[in-house]
Amino acid sequence: MSSIPIPMGKVSLPVLLIAVVAFFLLNGGFGGGSGVDVNAPLEQFPGDTPAAPEGQVSVPDAPPPDEGGQFVAQVTRDIEELWSEQFVAAGRDYDPVGPARTLAEAAEQPGPVVFSGRTTTGCGIGSAATGPFYCPADERVYIDLTFYRQLSQRFGASGDFAQAYVLAHEVGHHVQHLLGVDNQVRQLAQRDPSRRNELSIRQELQADCFAGVWAHSVYERELMEQGDLEEGLRAAAAIGDDRIQEQTTGRISPESWTHGSSEQRARWLRRGFESGSPDSCDTFAGDI
Repeated sequence: MSSIPIPMGKVSLPVLLIAVVAFFLLNGGFGGGSGVDVNAPLEQFPGDTPAAPEGQVSVPDAPPPDEGGQFVAQVTRDIEELWSEQFVAAGRDYDPVGPARTLAEAAEQPGPVVFSGRTTTGCGIGSAATGPFYCPADERVYIDLTFYRQLSQRFGASGDFAQAYVLAHEVGHHVQHLLGVDNQVRQLAQRDPSRRNELSIRQELQADCFAGVWAHSVYERELMEQGDLEEGLRAAAAIGDDRIQEQTTGRISPESWTHGSSEQRARWLRRGFESGSPDSCDTFAGDI
């Protein structure tokens, strides 16, 4: 069990929503038009795994699709139960990751799409090189099982909780979508393209913080084992822009970051975990 002190106060969404809206109003409003898509996939590993032809799902060393799918469905269901409680407490309805529209339906038809190699999405073709991602067009999470092997073998972040963190991050993007954060970010990026990467980083770090809020709920239910939080923190650090750039190109270029540094990602995951409240996840105010 982690020794980190856990505040036990009630969590809510309105303060977060007000803070995000205030940020955009203070920085030029919401603007018009289609915006710029800054909701990039979680990770990109160029050239690590060749894309398989569509329909081919046999990838060496990938977890068995049925076993991996069961893990993804079980963890996602737990994450979404938390967010449903949060939305209800705030007087809002929570729509689970598509296409299911109720938690009962989600239990029978899990929202995440589990694949290996290549799949068609509402945002285009998803492949092994893309990594896990959330598509706002069809409101679905896409998980390529080979990513978990890469996370463990290439970046040294193994364990069930490391994998669960990735899922919680992607569902965090769904929460942002339901709150309208992703649309506001795209519109603001269109108004000021020079801030595109900065806004993308802030959006990604908020999803990391949301993942920490879910981890807090797991801790409260005494379902976390010794070392689980450290697994999540290692995973967050392993997929920081600086770590990925260093391993793939040998250079670190902060001006090209879109997801945040290893330190930033681990810090915001920990912040969500320590507070247990979405109110602590306002990455759009102040320094990050």
